[in-house]
Amino acid sequence: MIVNKREEFADSQVVTATAIGSGGVIDLGASPTLQDPANGKPLFIVFQVDEAATAAGAATVVLSVESDSTANLATSATVHATTEAIGKATLVAGYKRILALPPGRAYERYLGVRFTVATGPLTAGKFSAFLTSEPQNWVAYPAGS
Repeated sequence: MIVNKREEFADSQVVTATAIGSGGVIDLGASPTLQDPANGKPLFIVFQVDEAATAAGAATVVLSVESDSTANLATSATVHATTEAIGKATLVAGYKRILALPPGRAYERYLGVRFTVATGPLTAGKFSAFLTSEPQNWVAYPAGS
């Protein structure tokens, strides 16, 4: 699968504290809808750990997909999908988590992802996140392959 840069929220982003995906947000426009335009199927966000998360203590990360009326997701972001707190021992290179975004929900104009670090900070860890309609066909390959 080829990832469209306009549908990528983070690309090997270093995460040591709570952060919004550095790849930016997707502007859904004035009448936000979220579905694959070709066939109306639901879309998914794939989160991938590119470099293992490490911390001095027992750090955790919560992955979430949010929308807001502002591009920085800082006004009053609506959380559409979220994970439980994932411990650093689980966040090893190659770990992935897929969150479904079914159509028909009320989305605000800007869609993005948030990495929420608790009991941290992390001392290392790189994450990627992107939008796709076919997560089961997605395969991670090492950088440069």
